[in-house]
Amino acid sequence: MHPLHPTSAGGSPSPRAVTLEEWLAIPEEMRAQLIHGRLVYDAFPGPKHGFTQGGIFAQLWPYNRRGDGRGGSGSGGAPGGWWISQEVDMVIGGVGCRPDVVGWRRDKHARVPEPDARGVVTLMPDFICEVLSSSTARYDQGPKRDAYFHAGVPYYWLVDPAYETLTVLERADRGYVIVLVAAPGEVVRALPFELVEIPVAELFLEEEEPPAATPGGEPASGAQT
Repeated sequence: MHPLHPTSAGGSPSPRAVTLEEWLAIPEEMRAQLIHGRLVYDAFPGPKHGFTQGGIFAQLWPYNRRGDGRGGSGSGGAPGGWWISQEVDMVIGGVGCRPDVVGWRRDKHARVPEPDARGVVTLMPDFICEVLSSSTARYDQGPKRDAYFHAGVPYYWLVDPAYETLTVLERADRGYVIVLVAAPGEVVRALPFELVEIPVAELFLEEEEPPAATPGGEPASGAQT
C-alpha cells in the first residue's frame, strides 16, 4: 500500500486527498500526477510517445524566440513570440501535472515563467499539448481537460500516436470545441500556430515495412538480411 493511501482499522483503504506538498515530495522519476486529490501514476513512455512529443516541439520551434508573432524582421522571418517548453511541473486548475508541451505568449510575459518556491509553475499557459497514451488518455480527455478549461487555457491539443491524429481544441464559453482533426497526409495550420505549416505525418514515428519475401520464402532481391 502506498504511504499516501493509508488503511483503516478494518484493513480497507481509507480515501484521503493527497496534498500538493505530498505530490511534490514524490521523486520525479515516478511520474505521478495529482488529479483531484488522487495520485495518478503514468506508465513510462515508449518510443512512439517520445518521438511524437519531440516532433511537436520541433514543429513549433520557429515560435520559440523573440518576434512579433507575424514573422517580422526582428524574428528573422520566423513567427516567434512564444515561450515553449516540455514537461514543466505545474499546478493548473487545482491539478498537479506535467504537460508534454506547453507555451506562453511573450507579449503577455516578458520573461519565461519560473517555478515558485515550491518548484511548480502556476502561470496559466496559452497553449497545452498532451500526447495520449494508454495510461493517461482518460485523464487528458477528462479531468485534466476540465481543469485546463476552468483555468482559462485558450488552446489544447490532443495528439494520439496510436491512431495518428492531431486534435485541436479551442476554448469557448461552455467548454472546449474541436476546430481541427488531422491525420498523416495532411499539412495543416493549427491554432494558435497558424503561421507555420505542420505536416502531420512528421509528428509520428514512421515504421518501415518488412521486405517482401519471394515465393520460396527468401527476401526479395536486394533486401538486407
